[in-house]
Amino acid sequence: MSSTTQHARGVIIAPVWTEKSAAQIEDNHYTFRVADAAHKTQVKQAVEEIWGVRVTAVRIINVRPKPKRRGIFRGHRPGFKKAVVTLAPGDKITLLEGMI
Repeated sequence: MSSTTQHARGVIIAPVWTEKSAAQIEDNHYTFRVADAAHKTQVKQAVEEIWGVRVTAVRIINVRPKPKRRGIFRGHRPGFKKAVVTLAPGDKITLLEGMI
């Protein structure tokens, strides 16, 4: 069982904490940064396994790299993949509830 839990923790990297994601928690939508190779089924299984909740929907968003400049030096912030997970009515993730 520990090997599947380790795999699930490799899919979900961290929660995304913004004003928009905090407002969506009231509607049972939770936002997570996920591994670049993760797909909807893996994200659903990982969330259900880690927190023991029922997931009804998963939306995946690829966030593009953002260009940045510091004087004459140009670069960019790295892009990443995030997932918005909708939970079944009555289910909650208590880890994020204390942050509101």
